[in-house]
Amino acid sequence: MATFTQYAMCAAGQALKDAEWVSPSDEQRERTGVCFGTGIGSLDDITANYAQLQAGGLRKVSPMFVPRILCNMAAGNISIRYGFYGPNHAVSTACTTGAHAIGDAMRFIRFGDADVMLAGASEAPLQPLALAGFSRIKALALGFNDRPEAASRPFDKDRAGFVIGEGAAALVLEELEHAKQRGAHIYAEVRGYGLSGDGFHITAPPPDGTGAQRAMRRALQTAQISRADVAYVNAHATSTPLGDQIENCAIKSVFGGNTRHDALAVSSTKSATGHLLGAAGAVEAVFSVLAVANDVAPPTLNLDTIDASAGFDLNYVPHTAQERTITASLTNS
Repeated sequence: MATFTQYAMCAAGQALKDAEWVSPSDEQRERTGVCFGTGIGSLDDITANYAQLQAGGLRKVSPMFVPRILCNMAAGNISIRYGFYGPNHAVSTACTTGAHAIGDAMRFIRFGDADVMLAGASEAPLQPLALAGFSRIKALALGFNDRPEAASRPFDKDRAGFVIGEGAAALVLEELEHAKQRGAHIYAEVRGYGLSGDGFHITAPPPDGTGAQRAMRRALQTAQISRADVAYVNAHATSTPLGDQIENCAIKSVFGGNTRHDALAVSSTKSATGHLLGAAGAVEAVFSVLAVANDVAPPTLNLDTIDASAGFDLNYVPHTAQERTITASLTNS
């Protein structure tokens, strides 16, 4: 298996063990599906096999080349390993992949296609070609090579790009009554899901963040909760000058007067994990679920000086987690 699939298998195994859904019956496996995505797949296999082709010709290309690079191989291998016969779905929507995988899995359950869905995303981009590509579009953090742990600094005045991370996260989603009947440990309920397209530019969002606003408002609408119910937002904020500012504008527009420091906490856990690209939304969904389960808002690390010139005046949970009542959280990708 390619590295991104290996990460997915590890995350899936941990999630299923925690949910006590490791050895379901044949009937239960027919009602269990997988919705697992990746943004890039396996660049390592593409570059390595191309080098083999150039050096030695056709016979040097691995017969496993194609099965290793396909973006649905994480979902497929999870299904094979555990014998899940329900929906098998692979999402690939760049940095939104993980969030889409979880939202789509929720909809599979709501539409009656499954009772249980293993959902998440994985990414393994730490290799030369990926780093070169992101470097060429000037997306990566510069200026902290002597202090790499300080390089990812969302909302800070010295933010200058993101730090690539890799890994995977998985959640077990289950129809509520089904979970109650078997006595499952329920961390939180997935209530809403919003999607939107900027329809604006290949890399830059619209300056007023209207695309992000539409997604957030739709998530609140489908959840049937008000903005006042949300006490924590896990921001997409990647530590780029433009992206953080526009998302901040969108959050303030959606939440309006509900942005007092005691009412709403906003943090970017990418300050701790880096940006996991396609897996980011899945990892941050886990943070958001645990925020509700434990009444703790995770911190934004490296936030030494809030960039007031960019309109940053919210509670970004600098440096240290905050204990607070969190009935509902929202996560952005």
